[in-house]
Parts: sequence; structure tokens; C-alpha cells
Amino acid sequence: MSARLTHLNERGEAHIVDVGGKEITARRAVARARLEALPATVEAIAGGTLKKGDALAVARIAGIMAAKKTSELIPLCHQLPLSSVDVTTEVDVEGGRVVLTATARTVAQTGVEMEAMTAASVAALTVYDMVKALEKGVEIAGLVLVEKSGGKSGTWRREA
Repeated sequence: MSARLTHLNERGEAHIVDVGGKEITARRAVARARLEALPATVEAIAGGTLKKGDALAVARIAGIMAAKKTSELIPLCHQLPLSSVDVTTEVDVEGGRVVLTATARTVAQTGVEMEAMTAASVAALTVYDMVKALEKGVEIAGLVLVEKSGGKSGTWRREA
């Protein structure tokens, strides 16, 4: 069974396109999601004092698990052999912000952007789930692809 990319066939039906002829290369993608909340909420996140426990630790694990399930969640997404997935967090208590950054790597015929974006978004959703009893107005914002590398198109980086 060959790898495929998403597009419409001649009948206008969605399916995944054969990329069997594409070169197998090392690929990397970095995605970021931002959670905005009251400084007191972010302080509770940073301090690990939430009723549900350490939100940042749980979010890292949730992001990694989500990346592994991306092809099950996104209907026309490839199933990729992930080499690694990492989720890091940056906390700005005064600014009321938690930034969750996911990096995914593979050696394959297609990119790993969806896995990185899924990891970042599920990590942010996990923090939201863990703080929603404390603050209802928490916002998940700015889910973006930060950079990708590998494959025919090479390296791409989001401009600051």
C-alpha cells in the first residue's frame, strides 16, 4: 500500500493521493498553540496547584498521544511512522499566557505538519480541560505551523 496525499479525484471525491514515487526524507514540523487566561489561572497552571493536577505534564503526554493518533482523527491524513514527538511549554504568568510548542519528526514520503499541529492543539485543549472549573473564559488562540523541513519543498519558516 503506497503513501498518499489528500485531493479530489476526477469525480470530485476526496481521497488521498499516491506519493509512492516521492523520496523518503527526514522531515520535521513545529507547531504552536497559545492559551490565554487570567494571571491567577496561569499561576495555578505554573504551580501545579489545579484540582486535576499538573496541567503542563498532562498536556505534554496528551500532545504526544494525539500526534500518534493524527491519522485516526483527520480522515484523509497519512499514517506516519513518527521518529519523535516533543511538547514544550512556556508560561508567562503576568501576561496570562501559556505557549505549547510541539515538534514532530519522521522519515517518510510526506510531511509531519498535521502531527505537530494536532499535538499542539490537543496539548492546549488538555490545559483548558484542567482549568475550566477555575476559569470559564480561557481562550485557545494562535494555532500555527511555525516551521517545517524535509521533502521536495525544503524548509519553510513562519515570519515573526
